[in-house]
Amino acid sequence: MNPVGEEVQVAGVPYRIVGVYNPPPDIFGSGNQSTVIVPYAAFQKYVPARRADFGLTFTVTPIEGITVQEAIDDVTAAMRSTRGLRPGQDNNFATITQDRLLQNFNQVTGMFFLIMIALSSIALLVGGVGVVAVMMISVTERTREIGVRKALGAKRREILWQFLVEAATLTVIGGVIGMAGGGAISFLVKTLTPLPAEVPLWSIVVALGAAVLTGVGFGLVPAAKASRLDPVEALVGWIRSKHCDTNRHGPTTSVTVDWSSPETWYRSIMNPLSRSTGEAV
Repeated sequence: MNPVGEEVQVAGVPYRIVGVYNPPPDIFGSGNQSTVIVPYAAFQKYVPARRADFGLTFTVTPIEGITVQEAIDDVTAAMRSTRGLRPGQDNNFATITQDRLLQNFNQVTGMFFLIMIALSSIALLVGGVGVVAVMMISVTERTREIGVRKALGAKRREILWQFLVEAATLTVIGGVIGMAGGGAISFLVKTLTPLPAEVPLWSIVVALGAAVLTGVGFGLVPAAKASRLDPVEALVGWIRSKHCDTNRHGPTTSVTVDWSSPETWYRSIMNPLSRSTGEAV
């Protein structure tokens, strides 16, 4: 139904509707409030002040050649004169400019930005602790691999680099999954709400960088532990664990080690053990 041409009562006074104002979408949810816009002179004439329990808002646009600050000063002087305020008395009205609205909006978004940084830091800390736990378990379970690699000539930095890459890969995979979920949420928000939600390219780069730094930072301790393992102690510890398992299910296997070269002592240890445990080495 088109309301143009119909009459509406405002404070008991009939007014004819000449147009419908459709305000832009309000992200704060106040866009559905009922609003009536009437000429100020008609309002002042037909709606007495004692009956007008309304807030009065003026929209002022500076003419060409007049700055915003000059317009604010003129409006302030006119309002103080109209309200009979004496010098030294505080204004009982407010002048709001677009710059002030933008400043307030930036303050609100800045607060949310700080909150999001705090929550993200906590999430990174929790994820980093998980990375340390997973990589520590990986180092413990791969003692044999580390010992064999170091016995065959792998350097400490190569072992360190291997586990750092694995930790960074783990966190990057988690970061990609998180960005995919964030992109889906952003698409839903943009589709279902008036908010212009989007995922900028720089945020993707920052997220991937944070994921890599988290993996490297928290994976440094397990990687350093793996790189410091002595090859003999690593293999002996693994042999003892297998030896204990063998004793539970069968006879003990004696091993004579030929220490003439890494290849010979590796085979002299692994071949008898593989026959007793049934595992390929």
